[in-house]
Amino acid sequence: MGMERSAVESHPMKGGTGQHSYVQNSSLQRRGIDLSQGMIKEAIAKEFNIENQLIKNPNTTFRIVDLGCSVGSNSLISINAIIEAMDLKFETYFKGTDLKQTATPEFQVYFNDIASNDFNTLFASIPLEKRYFAAGVPGSFYGRLFPRASLHFVNSSTALHWLSRIPKGPTGDINSAWNKGRIHYSSASDEVFQAYSAQYVKDMETFLLARAHEIVCGGLLFILVPAIADKTLISQTSPGLLLDVLGSCLMELAKMDIVDEAKIDSFNMPSYLTSPKQVKDLVERTGCFTIERLEKLETLFPPASGAEILTNHMRAACEEIFKQHFGFSDEDLDKLFELYSKRLVDPLSIFTKSEDKSFQIFLVLKRNSVSIAP
Repeated sequence: MGMERSAVESHPMKGGTGQHSYVQNSSLQRRGIDLSQGMIKEAIAKEFNIENQLIKNPNTTFRIVDLGCSVGSNSLISINAIIEAMDLKFETYFKGTDLKQTATPEFQVYFNDIASNDFNTLFASIPLEKRYFAAGVPGSFYGRLFPRASLHFVNSSTALHWLSRIPKGPTGDINSAWNKGRIHYSSASDEVFQAYSAQYVKDMETFLLARAHEIVCGGLLFILVPAIADKTLISQTSPGLLLDVLGSCLMELAKMDIVDEAKIDSFNMPSYLTSPKQVKDLVERTGCFTIERLEKLETLFPPASGAEILTNHMRAACEEIFKQHFGFSDEDLDKLFELYSKRLVDPLSIFTKSEDKSFQIFLVLKRNSVSIAP
């Protein structure tokens, strides 16, 4: 189940705690996480059967994973929500029986991201006084990371829109002939869109099958991911707009001889926005999970955030991949994102006057009893 390797198979968010770091520029992702916490707690209260787990092992250690944890500033919020919900679940369970609760449940929390992630900043953000044992797990979540039936709760927030690799078409990787002057499938040909969609389907099926091996029967998988309305073009959304403007700014740098235009033509951002219908169909087709909840939340990039905030968030997410592909220096990146901030001002007005077709979706998936081959 390993991930197929490519030149830009993955990249970390900007590490550290500096001005352009993900720590300082992830408040928009935090909004969706905050909105989903109540739903996580409701799902555990309603859907998770403690008795089934305690019958198997009265001293069960409950194992929680955050996939795509980045530097942890947002990851800890969901972890704490799961633990709070489980504490309440234990209290409620023992109140309804003649049994006496002799100990509080123990929790093992795994923080996962790719190996180049800034785990040092993550570990520094974990409080000394915490209710869980913590460990970092490097590796792509597009493959197995844990032993069979070892996890009770898995969470992934604003991570599954990143693809495992640049999409491939019928003749190989998307190239300049396919997508000249663009860096994404937004505003591109249908052929390019189909390549992106096919890669997402492959990745998501791999992700779900890997989690199906790892999660116990009755365990819960929480997914928060940016998405677009069914039968909607990404060019009609704020994420599509932001990427189109970014592509035009890179082309402007080519005119200034800061970057070779051929380098831009050979670059495509490995991100894809699914739709509620597409993700629902994939979960049902894979067959290992039941959808207990699917909610639409607000857009990931509200235009009211302003050009400067959106620029800083985009830089925190993309700086490392730009350095990797284009060889940009910090000075080059400063020029790119200064131009980007100026260019965003007028296009953003489009979305203050009309409804954005993008949003975040939150899913609660429950591992069913369907068995899968090793």
